[in-house]
Amino acid sequence: MPSSTGTLERAAETVPPHAWFGVSAVFHYLGPSFAVLLFPAVGVLGVAWFRIASAALIFAPFTRPWRTFREADGRTRLLLVGLGVCLAAMNTAFYLALDRLPMSLVAAMEFVGTLGVALYGLRTRRNLAALVLAVAGVAILIDVRWASDPLGLAFAALNGALFVGYIVLGHAAAGSGAGAGVERLGAAMTVALLILMPIGFAEAARAFGTIELVLAGIGVGVCSSVIPYIADQLAMSRLPRATFALFLALLPATATVIAAIVLAQVPSGRDILGVALVMAGIAVHRAPG
Repeated sequence: MPSSTGTLERAAETVPPHAWFGVSAVFHYLGPSFAVLLFPAVGVLGVAWFRIASAALIFAPFTRPWRTFREADGRTRLLLVGLGVCLAAMNTAFYLALDRLPMSLVAAMEFVGTLGVALYGLRTRRNLAALVLAVAGVAILIDVRWASDPLGLAFAALNGALFVGYIVLGHAAAGSGAGAGVERLGAAMTVALLILMPIGFAEAARAFGTIELVLAGIGVGVCSSVIPYIADQLAMSRLPRATFALFLALLPATATVIAAIVLAQVPSGRDILGVALVMAGIAVHRAPG
């Protein structure tokens, strides 16, 4: 594992953290899009199981979660269990919300929680102005339509709260460096799989006889929980927690740009204004020394 850890550390130091966050932002939208398409065939809990199970199995060979747990002290083990519980509950709540509500509404409620993290870490008026610009841009980009589904709103609110927990615990896991952070992420993913095994396995098992569905489920895991979570750790290892929370405003802006490039969906003047405000907020922000 030393070579893998060293490679991750070099990658985190060589590539700007903004770039790693950009990678995470791209896959943050690809993963849920694939997942929603699988809901009718596999079931919501089945897709959640595929996401966590495939990620845990991909992480295991190079993160060796059993060794991470064995060598960790008591406090670190609590962190790993907490992060694993958070990942299992957050991903399940996210999918249950997506099954009932528009993605824009779920994304907006998820973003609200991160504002608290960003506000908590603000130290200057300049950074407050940066947050205001970014929030204004997100408000313009996300076309939120309220829904009258109490259960769906409850799942979305739970997901938003757990997303804050992911930022806090994920940042703590990355505190020892990108390599150690990814190792801890792999261990936490194993915990998440153990939690979801009795919950989503029955639905997921219905897809085992169809290779296309199995591969699609694995694809959801790679796009949702492998690539973006590794990129998050590489970014978190270099960014203060409040700065990372502010950068989450890039998610809807990135989605708009990707849609224009990949899908030829020409953004409107409103969309361009929203992206410009988000970019201005990121440019104005200055992380504490």
